[in-house]
Amino acid sequence: MRYPVHMTPQIPGIHHVTAIASDPQQNVDFYAGVLGLRLIKRTVNFDDPGTYHLYYGDAAGRPGTIMTFFPWPGAPRGQVGTGQVSVTAFSIPPTALGYWQERLRSRGVKVDGPKSRFDELVLAFTDPDGLPLELAASVGGDDRQAWADGPVPARHAIRGFHGVTLAERGPEEGCGHTLRLLTEGLDFRQIGEAGNRFRYAMSAGGPGALVDVLYLSGAPRGQIAAGTVHHVAWRVPDDEQQAAWRHQILQFGLDVTPVRDRQYFRSIYFREPGGVLFEIATDSPGFGVDESLEALGSGLRLPPWLEPRRRQLERTLPPLRLPESVRAGQPPLDAPFTGPASDPGRPAQPARPAACSR
Repeated sequence: MRYPVHMTPQIPGIHHVTAIASDPQQNVDFYAGVLGLRLIKRTVNFDDPGTYHLYYGDAAGRPGTIMTFFPWPGAPRGQVGTGQVSVTAFSIPPTALGYWQERLRSRGVKVDGPKSRFDELVLAFTDPDGLPLELAASVGGDDRQAWADGPVPARHAIRGFHGVTLAERGPEEGCGHTLRLLTEGLDFRQIGEAGNRFRYAMSAGGPGALVDVLYLSGAPRGQIAAGTVHHVAWRVPDDEQQAAWRHQILQFGLDVTPVRDRQYFRSIYFREPGGVLFEIATDSPGFGVDESLEALGSGLRLPPWLEPRRRQLERTLPPLRLPESVRAGQPPLDAPFTGPASDPGRPAQPARPAACSR
């Protein structure tokens, strides 16, 4: 495979990570109530409007802090394996490790660590669906501001993403091309190596701009369902740079989707050689296009083409409530629900979500 010379500006970091969940209320309770992230948008999966799309992040939902979920009630448990983002790591201050150990354990979450890796200490655990997560405290710290009004004191709170881990089989099964794509195509640079783990940095590096490639030769392929990551999105500032990246990726011989309007950003999607679904998403227009900063996440927000179906969707989607510990820092969820929480026409489970579902 011939790789062209990289000409586009560097990718500054992660935009968001999207995963599959089962029960939506359980998802809100954990990510808003336990992890202390702000529920910044409550909308629907545009390709399956009978399903929520929930977004969590910092106070304003800035790129690099956004974790999103498609929660399918009753969804089966997936299998984390190769060809997937196998771990999503959030960044915390070094002084917050003890706080998080106690907070998670007091809420029945089994915690492994802290363990040393590169220049960081890491706590590992899973969410209620078994999604592997980490809290990473870098020696250099993280100067991003936490949500000041959340249930976790700001001095301890999550700052955003630290990085992601891509689980790959050996070079003979695509990982070699994956590494070449990262370095020669996407302009990531290798900054560390520990056994079968290779660390790469985007742009200036640091929290929110790190990706680990983990060789798992002979390991089973991942199966997308509850408790697995659907895709990881890299950020670009605007449409012009996104178009340049789309051209660049096509030059690699990879299939890339047309630009998709996701209301809060625009997206293109492609699979890297090892099978992980990548997205490149614009920073603009952001989550303030249909809600004020103060009201983020408080109502069911629909794109214009779904507004005619609002009443039907409000009857279909199950009601949600914020955990008591979050309510002081966020408006109540105010969308009306007057009908049953199920729809005979709704998919019962995400047997295999569409490759570019958002």
